[in-house]
Amino acid sequence: MRPYPHQQDMLERLRIEREIHDRHSNLLVAATGTGKTVMAALDYRNLTQHNGGWPPRLLFIAHRQEILKQSLRTYQEALGEAGFGELHVGGAVPSDWNHVFASVQSLGPSALDRLAPDHFDVIVIDEFHHAVSKTYRRIIDHFFPSELLGLTATPERMDGHSVQDEFFGGRIAAEMRLWEALENDLLSPFRYFGIADDTDLEAITWKRGAYDVAQLNSLFTGNRERAQLVLKAVHDKVADPLAMKALGFCVSVDHARFMANFFREAGFSAAALDGSTPSAERERVLTALRDGSVQIIFSVDLFNEGLDIPDVDTLLLLRPTSSATIFLQQLGRGLRRTPGKSSLTVLDFIGQHRKEFRFEEQFRALTNLTRNRLMKHVDLDFPKLPAGCEIILDRKSKDRILDNIKTQVGVKVTQLAREVGSYAEHKLAHYLEESQRDLPELYKSNNSRTRLLRRAHLLSETGPEGEDALLKRVSAFLHVDDPQRVAAYTRMIEDHAPSYDVLDPIGQAYARMLFFSLWPLGGGFASYAQGLATLRRHAAFRDELRQVLAYNLEHTEHYPIPLDGEHATLPMTVHASYSREEILPALGQAAVNGFKPGYFREGVKWCEGVRTDALLITLEKDEKDFSPQTRYKDYAISSHQFHWESQNQTSETSATGLRYQEHKERGSHVLLFVRRFKSTDIGGPQPWMLLGPAEYASHESSKPMGIVWNLRHPLPADVLTYAAYNVKAAGEERA
Repeated sequence: MRPYPHQQDMLERLRIEREIHDRHSNLLVAATGTGKTVMAALDYRNLTQHNGGWPPRLLFIAHRQEILKQSLRTYQEALGEAGFGELHVGGAVPSDWNHVFASVQSLGPSALDRLAPDHFDVIVIDEFHHAVSKTYRRIIDHFFPSELLGLTATPERMDGHSVQDEFFGGRIAAEMRLWEALENDLLSPFRYFGIADDTDLEAITWKRGAYDVAQLNSLFTGNRERAQLVLKAVHDKVADPLAMKALGFCVSVDHARFMANFFREAGFSAAALDGSTPSAERERVLTALRDGSVQIIFSVDLFNEGLDIPDVDTLLLLRPTSSATIFLQQLGRGLRRTPGKSSLTVLDFIGQHRKEFRFEEQFRALTNLTRNRLMKHVDLDFPKLPAGCEIILDRKSKDRILDNIKTQVGVKVTQLAREVGSYAEHKLAHYLEESQRDLPELYKSNNSRTRLLRRAHLLSETGPEGEDALLKRVSAFLHVDDPQRVAAYTRMIEDHAPSYDVLDPIGQAYARMLFFSLWPLGGGFASYAQGLATLRRHAAFRDELRQVLAYNLEHTEHYPIPLDGEHATLPMTVHASYSREEILPALGQAAVNGFKPGYFREGVKWCEGVRTDALLITLEKDEKDFSPQTRYKDYAISSHQFHWESQNQTSETSATGLRYQEHKERGSHVLLFVRRFKSTDIGGPQPWMLLGPAEYASHESSKPMGIVWNLRHPLPADVLTYAAYNVKAAGEERA
């Protein structure tokens, strides 16, 4: 059993949580139908391998017998052991109690009394959003496993609780990236319609990242003009409204009941469900939706109750949310593939929002685009979506969304200074969480936390000589998130950092990388020691950089893999990202009294000292992103193979071309570095991810050569998704 890319991605992030952050209670969030149980089984297989092949004692908990039987089969397939595991449900009682698949009902007080709190090493709980109930909580409180894994499509509940806050310290360890699942045809494609809604939300109170629910309820409930707009959109956009199976997401119980009544008046069979609906009535309505006798159910966060209705083909988003998590949960209720469903229709109603509301979160969740590139895609009607997917905005909605995103891009420095100043007593991470800003936003246009605090008069107005230039370079560290480099850089900016001259060779290599990250052209210093020694007088800068590095490490997304063999002494790890100011000194190609990284503009570099060709690959050239004449030269063929086109002058018989082909025989090496775009949203160059060592497989043509490289380490799932996109586009272009 091999994971799909999106599953591989989530398994990697689980590994990061455990091995890098030492967190052993984790929540995995993914839409129904994307293989949560498969991921749990593969994760358990990884834990077994880490345990020397000995399977840890396992308890898998679900609420239905058929789910438990299917889950047991999944684990057996993942482990390659047909006899693995025992059921504890429907009268079946385990005999050895080592690997148990149990229903919640079977684990009553008497069963728990027979089991020690540390009996199970690994506990997996399906549909973890039920964990707040007494039956689940009794089980969770009884056991103390080495690893707890919760699985859910819906971490936030209609009662206002979110299980990540209550059980996981506010964290979601691994969340499905929607575009990865869509690219791999695991979910139904969607047709998203953004429909202008003239309801004015600007006067609604905004607090902690959301509108006031009571005020929204007053605005929406009884608003027949808005309800008529929704009804018209259904008739306009849904092919056969009376045959649809639809869910409408409302802001309150009253709002849901009002919408159901309005649709019944219009001739639809409509119902409203909420937490007070008796279970028998709820099941009757859900059955009626499945068999077509009800066309639409309106509810408050219906998706949060773990209801599985695969046939849903229409969603009405009637409550505003800028939370990407909630938005994806809503979509997840309609993305299940079923026979006869060609696509999911999503009707979203775009009101007149406050400036604090952010459309970008949901559209970035749909498209995997950064903010600046998202604006281009909105303007060009989203030219690069997964097959079968469409985002269609009417003119007014498009203008509102573009204006809203531009507002976030163009946030004024005075506003940032006021925000940062209000959290001056807290760490950088706390400010980012509370303000809902991401780290690059803070460093756009040469801003920095220290400069903003000085602007807000919370630090003295001027710092030591040279501070301003250093603060402008903090943005050059926003990609540094692997533990070894974070630790090395942090050690070198401590109050009593060791001198360059007393560091070991690896430490000196990291010091050179740090030096050139701060001064790409050498800074006019005669030695590394001289330059790094000047940092001692810059306490504010060093404190800020420490916080940035700590924040990066907390949010790392790729597990670092050590280089081995002749590259083992290089200060780099596979699947970490590096700037040119780090790559060149790491490979011995820069010196304080010699060649400087700031002068380097090439995409290839032969590094004689380590007998290595470094290939620096940019997949999508920014200026050609939307050109039909774009030539796709570099792309992932698979997770283990990469196609790369050499420089134009390189022939198959040239010295360079022969070295590429014969590098193994000649004792030289090839390292591949890849980045998606040339520049970041805040204006600087995007760093390259080290894909690791590559070996020549084949080539075609000459001047330039089209070379296929075999990768020693498989591509990370998210990189494969956007790198393989090019090969699809290339095929379409050739056709």
